[in-house]
Amino acid sequence: MGLTIGVDIGGTKIAAGVVDEDGNILSTFKVPTPDTAEAIVDAIASAVDGARAGHQIVGVGIGAAGYVDRQRATVYFAPNIDWRQEPLKAKVEARVDLPVVVENDANAAAWGEYRFGAGRDNRNVICITLGTGLGGGIIIGDKLRRGHFGVAAEFGHMRMVPDGLLCGCGKQGCWEQYASGRALVRYAKQRASATPGNAELLLSLGDGTPEGIEGKHISTAARQGDRVSVDSYRELARWVGAGLADLASLFDPEAFIIGGGLSDEGELLLEPVRKSYRRWLVGGGWRPVAEVNAATLGGKAGLVGAADLARQPAAPM
Repeated sequence: MGLTIGVDIGGTKIAAGVVDEDGNILSTFKVPTPDTAEAIVDAIASAVDGARAGHQIVGVGIGAAGYVDRQRATVYFAPNIDWRQEPLKAKVEARVDLPVVVENDANAAAWGEYRFGAGRDNRNVICITLGTGLGGGIIIGDKLRRGHFGVAAEFGHMRMVPDGLLCGCGKQGCWEQYASGRALVRYAKQRASATPGNAELLLSLGDGTPEGIEGKHISTAARQGDRVSVDSYRELARWVGAGLADLASLFDPEAFIIGGGLSDEGELLLEPVRKSYRRWLVGGGWRPVAEVNAATLGGKAGLVGAADLARQPAAPM
């Protein structure tokens, strides 16, 4: 179908990129993310216009962090933007004069990995995005499965612990409270406070206190063998693996793909995740076991996936 543009809406910037049918990004254009919902629509249009210069574009795909309807047109709800029943497709189409598809950002990233990244040799994959929170996407039989209302794969809000930690969604015990970047920092702070002698390197990378620990400090210290940092990654991996085992019972995929910022740590995270997954997998000693692999597209997965979904003639189910 030709060239399309993918749009990735981030907390600080909105990136638009021209993407060909092989998943190659030919050009990009970025603008700051505004503070208001209506200004974000204008910024999306500005980014698209900047990226399309010199290219013949046939469509636009937008990755939005929120619940998107099955028609890929309306954002039911966005946690970080004041969008409620937002007709984003219609508003952006009116500004850019191109066909527009709106997709959940984690779904878009999952599709990008399936089509052009770590999942390109698989027909049935579950993608998990481990970042500040936890998102995901379901590809079964070469199709992105979005559910009847379009809001499937909100894995981060599966209840893992009854009456557990309060989540930003308002519920308690959600998976992302135990398996996410925020959870990793919490584990490290708790352990450093309890046993500071085991966290000397970790504490030295911040301000010397447990409260000053950041995610980047944990990964740096863990690679150098800091005990608290390594143990914190193992605790994170324990929860990730347990959740994957539950998803295997539901979907029986041939592979799990782990993306998001935490996947950059490679085997530091993946090796203990695989152990935990096998431990919690029902019948694990007697059944085929899905692979657990790192995503390969990095931060461009959502943009590339959104652009490719703009080529789909109808809403994937």
